Parts: sequence; C-alpha cells; structure tokens
Amino acid sequence: MEGSMENACTPECLSLPPPPSPEERERERERRDATTRTELAIPIPARLLRHRRLGLRRRRDQVAMEHKEAGCQQPEGPILCINNCGFFGSAATMNMCSKCHKEMIMKEEQAKLAASSIDSIVNGCDGGKEHIVAASGSTAVAVAQVEAKTLVVQPTDVAGTSEEVAVVPKVKEGPNRCATCRKRVGLTGFNCRCGNMYCALHRYSDKHECQFDYRTAARDAIAKANPVVKAEKLDKI
Repeated sequence: MEGSMENACTPECLSLPPPPSPEERERERERRDATTRTELAIPIPARLLRHRRLGLRRRRDQVAMEHKEAGCQQPEGPILCINNCGFFGSAATMNMCSKCHKEMIMKEEQAKLAASSIDSIVNGCDGGKEHIVAASGSTAVAVAQVEAKTLVVQPTDVAGTSEEVAVVPKVKEGPNRCATCRKRVGLTGFNCRCGNMYCALHRYSDKHECQFDYRTAARDAIAKANPVVKAEKLDKI
C-alpha cells in the first residue's frame, strides 16, 4: 500500500508550470484585443473613400481660391501714434492711440457745443433787443435812486465800521498746545469743561488744575431732570 502511494505522488507528477509574468500577461491581453478589433472592423468601400478624397481636394482648392481673391498680405508692423506720444496707433483710430483719439473726439464735441450755444445766443439777442432797451430806462432810474440813498447813509456807516475795527484787533492763532505741558497737540487735543485744551496725559480733571465745578453741574442736571412734584396746601380761589 505504501509503495503504491509513493509511485502515485512522485515529484515529476506534482510539478506545475510557473505562473506567467506581468509582461507576458500584458502581451497576451494586447494580442486578444488586436484579434477582437480585426474581427469587429467593418471594411470601408472604395467608392466612399474616393468620395471623401474628392471632397477634401475640392475644399482645399476652394480655400486656396478664397485666399487668392482676398489678396492675403502679411500683416504690417505696428504703427506709432501720429501725435508722437510714444504709444501705438491703429487704422481704426486714424493712426492714433486710444487716448489721443478720445481727446480729439472730446475736443470736437466741445467745439460743436460752443458753436451751437453761440448761435442760440445770437438768435436770442435779435429777438430780445426791444426788451433790453425798455428795461434799460427803468434800471437807470432805480440805480440813480439807490445811489442817492447810499450817499446819505455812507458817512455814519463808515464811522461805525471804523470804530468796530479799532475795538476788535486781529488775534493771531497759534498752534494748539496743552495748557499744562505746552506740548503741541494739533487736532488730537482734548477740550476740557474748564475751557482749555490738554494732551492725552493731562486731559483728566485730576491731572491738571481744573476749575470746573463738576459737583454743582451734576446737582443742577439731576434737579433739572427730576423736577419736584408737590401739591399746594391751600386751594386757590
């Protein structure tokens, strides 16, 4: 029994072929795909191929003729602005850059507006000469009356103004300074209730000699906000 088992399980019988490598698997897959494509490929008739070639040739000839008729030329180089501003111009803007072209259009529009306004003024003056002549007489009379009044009132007014000018001298304003340390504060100063200006360090009332009575001001504010409501003892008859 043991001898028969040994004869049946010899190493030659149990040896298996080695597995295929990845390269061999890839080649086998490509071979199968190529076979499938050739089997499924539908042959194109020769007549259809000739028709396609003829259509391509006609299209090529048509494009060449269009180019010849249009006279295709090589594009010209860039053109500098005719105003010598340093920028490039184009034929669409009369060989000017966009800025110069825009300025030229604006000048033309302003000239047109000025011409139209002058025409309207001239036409209006022709129609309104009579009104101007009629109004000139009334205005001359009114001006004469006003001048007579001013001649009478002028001396007193001049005397009063001269006195006021003599009383109120011009005060030269200097830079804003802190009232304690005399430091320039400019626009960043703080106005205190005592009427002076201080810097950020001396703006509080305990940092400078503040003369404002906060206690009295607070008492008055509370009394004003809370008036006493008391009924009268005797009814008025």
